[in-house]
Amino acid sequence: MPAATVPNDLESFWLPFTPNRAFKRAPRLFARAKGMHYFTPEGGAVLDGCAGLWCTNAGHNRDPIVAAIKRQAEDLDYSPAFQFATPQAFELASRVADLAPGDLNRVFFCNSGSEAVDTALKIALAYHHVRGEGSRTRLIGRERGYHGVGFGGIAVGGIVPNRKFFGTLLAGVDHLPATYSREHQAFTKGEPEWGGHLADELERIVALHDASTIAAVIVEPMSGSTGVLPPPKNYLARLRAICDRHGILLIFDEVITGFGRLGHAFAAERYGVTPDLITFAKGITSGSVPMGGVIARDNIYEAFMRGPEHVIELFHGYTYSAHPLACAAGLATLDLYRDEKLFERALALEPRFADAAMSLKALPGVLDIRTVGLAAGIDLAARAGSPGLRGYEVMDHAFRDEGVLVRVAGDTIALSPPLIATEAEIGEIFDKLGRAISAVA
Repeated sequence: MPAATVPNDLESFWLPFTPNRAFKRAPRLFARAKGMHYFTPEGGAVLDGCAGLWCTNAGHNRDPIVAAIKRQAEDLDYSPAFQFATPQAFELASRVADLAPGDLNRVFFCNSGSEAVDTALKIALAYHHVRGEGSRTRLIGRERGYHGVGFGGIAVGGIVPNRKFFGTLLAGVDHLPATYSREHQAFTKGEPEWGGHLADELERIVALHDASTIAAVIVEPMSGSTGVLPPPKNYLARLRAICDRHGILLIFDEVITGFGRLGHAFAAERYGVTPDLITFAKGITSGSVPMGGVIARDNIYEAFMRGPEHVIELFHGYTYSAHPLACAAGLATLDLYRDEKLFERALALEPRFADAAMSLKALPGVLDIRTVGLAAGIDLAARAGSPGLRGYEVMDHAFRDEGVLVRVAGDTIALSPPLIATEAEIGEIFDKLGRAISAVA
């Protein structure tokens, strides 16, 4: 076994979003990956049911992406994005803008979904400031929303464990109610019929705070990290109308839904709703190099382009914004999506994927299954006195005994395979997961 695949010590690395003591007693390690599979240090194949963390949409270690990164590393390892730029940054920005709907034509690069969210929130606040409406400082998120781990993201986010340890967060934040109701939506394929009216709660929040104090509303078109909650029919369109009525910016957090997960470049296209800002990350490089960004409508960008031309318009950015290796990976990834028609493929596979997910409906402990695009959430009954234990056991059993990677959030299993998955591989993912659920019942 190559030395590089054997960890010398498990104690130094503090793993993120992981029960560290349990992991270090029985590690789950990957040494390499290709296509639809990870491989353990011992050489065992693990079918990827999650696209890593919702990000390897084009599959693992795709040769064109690897080659593009190598070429770029040989030519230019790093270039500052403050006052300077590379040609690839402009090319990638134009390619991303071409995929976005409407007049979402201005792209600001960062390095992750968390940074993308904080960037979008800052742009929204600054936009109102430069237009003379500096009283608009309030931000509206949604219960069960996930917007990364920056202070802005967890403030507008609505997942309790992500918030409760970190104090008061940002002031002046309010939340829409979550869109999920098991009573009305259980075992739904696609967008549920019930729940569109919940968007009208924004009117109540506006009445409480007054529109003149509200800068932006941020929502995930599909709430992914909380367990795949598709938007109810007409919900997003109603949010758009309310925001328009009150001069509030609408932000779609598409870090998960961007780049094909729901069968389109962006979920905004699927739902026919154009937000003012879109955040993206994950799929832009198919997970190969960290990258994120925000796409803004033309009018937002133009609002900043005033005053002396030598003065910085937006005091924001990152050392690694538009990193050359990330830009190279992004361009190669977008080529794969286009040439292999992976967005269209995801849309075509959606009915087969939904049927495969629903085949688990009768298994012990399954409370609900939700599907949209190539994403599924499966709620399991919690063990008495030990919430999250059943989900953890299913995830661990699936890895060790079935050779499949699934994602767990409490007692919910989430699936989001790479868009290159075949029908046979989709069937294999759900067969293996089904056996894991039954085994820990």
